[in-house]
Amino acid sequence: MVDVLGVLAASWGVLMAIAPLLQIRRMRERRSSRDVSMAYLGVLQFGFALWAAYGVSLENPAIILPNSVAFLVGVATMVVAWRYRAGIARGA
Repeated sequence: MVDVLGVLAASWGVLMAIAPLLQIRRMRERRSSRDVSMAYLGVLQFGFALWAAYGVSLENPAIILPNSVAFLVGVATMVVAWRYRAGIARGA
């Protein structure tokens, strides 16, 4: 039962981790990242990195995988947001 729960939790965690792709899609459609809080994303990124490191220390893939995916998708979200903000600052 514990193994099944671990697999389910890790699988759902990966789905949650890729959810920010919806935010990327919204930014691209609107060509703006004004309504995205970079501070919020930064706090999440720090948390994902901590949880991934904790998972590595435990050698627990159910913790490592979703948090690593979330971190990478979060970085992509922040990069897209920064690019749109840089474009706004330049007047593009």
